[in-house]
Amino acid sequence: MKIIKSLLLLALMGLSLQAAAQQRFDLQQCIDYALENNQDLKNASLEIDISDAFIKETLSDGLPQINAVADVSHNYKVPVTIVDATLFDPNAEEGDLAAVPFATDYAGNATISLDQMIFDGSFFLGLKAAETYKELSTKDHIKTKIDVMEAVYKAYYTVLLNYAEKELTEKNYNRLDTLLQETQIQYENGFAEEIDVNRVKVQYNNLRVQKNNIDASIKVSKMLLKFQMGMSQKEDFEVTESIEDMALIETDDIEAASEFSYNNRVEYSILQTNRELNNLDIKNNKVQYYPTLYLFGNYGVLTGRNTLSDIFNESWFGLGAVGLRLNWQLFDGFYKRNVIQQRKLKSRQIENQFTRLESDIDVQVQDGIANYERSVDDMEAQKENMQLAERVYNVTKIKYQQGVGANLDVIEADRDYKEAQVNYYRALYAALISKIELKKTFGILLEN
Repeated sequence: MKIIKSLLLLALMGLSLQAAAQQRFDLQQCIDYALENNQDLKNASLEIDISDAFIKETLSDGLPQINAVADVSHNYKVPVTIVDATLFDPNAEEGDLAAVPFATDYAGNATISLDQMIFDGSFFLGLKAAETYKELSTKDHIKTKIDVMEAVYKAYYTVLLNYAEKELTEKNYNRLDTLLQETQIQYENGFAEEIDVNRVKVQYNNLRVQKNNIDASIKVSKMLLKFQMGMSQKEDFEVTESIEDMALIETDDIEAASEFSYNNRVEYSILQTNRELNNLDIKNNKVQYYPTLYLFGNYGVLTGRNTLSDIFNESWFGLGAVGLRLNWQLFDGFYKRNVIQQRKLKSRQIENQFTRLESDIDVQVQDGIANYERSVDDMEAQKENMQLAERVYNVTKIKYQQGVGANLDVIEADRDYKEAQVNYYRALYAALISKIELKKTFGILLEN
């Protein structure tokens, strides 16, 4: 018995420690966690690191290029050249030819060379393009961060809504349980009919099923929130806020934020960077009409012998050169001209995209403001309805308890009250969602 008690005590201590260690997150902590752990954001950050490495890769083209080459070869079939036979044999008849080998059986060569760019227009434009590419990666990272924040906001609000509905369901369940007991007592005392008890039981059983369903909804919504945060599904946490703790936007803030610049939207900024990259591509193709100039130098040794051992034992002969190399493509079959024409057409496409995006943003702003104001109005109306429904229920129940009201009236008032409660919290949820969408439309979601 003592062993069993000890095991139970240890188990209770373990559960207590586990409960104490369970994480508790508010909205800001969920966002901070997501910004640190979301996989899409991690990849976007890596893309910035990749762009840094790409800049260094481009920069390396302008640094000295040093190469070393060494080889030993065996001419198993020595090449020959055809010459006048009289050069080697005075007795040969005029017109006779002789095949004379002009290489040794073994040859060795070792060379080290250096090339240094002096002028290449493509290099400097390529370096600028690499820096602009990093800028684009940074803006893509910002866009990903905004998308992740929006997803976390919405998932967090969904969890809060489910918890609010769970709390309502439990309160309604307890209230209906009390009504059921009162009706059962009245029935047993002959002051109510069996049908009155059955009516309450129907509502009571429906709420019991609803309680089970809402627990499943909470579990699913928390799974989605953990996914958006980049948290393992094996971990768990509790939210520390209620949906009523969440703030809405003041009217003055809407009026101030609506006077925004298109540049506040990261999509607009990304399009600007794409335009700059396309312009750099045009300049790069134009500058390729100019020559390139490189400084070069090399030094090497070579030898040739008829036996392999002599390759390493006999003397090697040195050679070397320094100079300038000018490379100028005088005609390329109109290749660069056609590429430049394509990039110019691409520029026109980008300008059309600017016009389209500006129009889309204008529509989003107007629609976002209208949708938010409509959601807030609906929320306020549903809140008033909930308060009225509560009053109706209380009055109806008092009348029923005093014997001047019907059981059916209480059930209907209870049903209306529950419906008004759910409608209010769902309207509040819709207003919070429209707030996040409006902030994203204004380009201020990340700032907050």
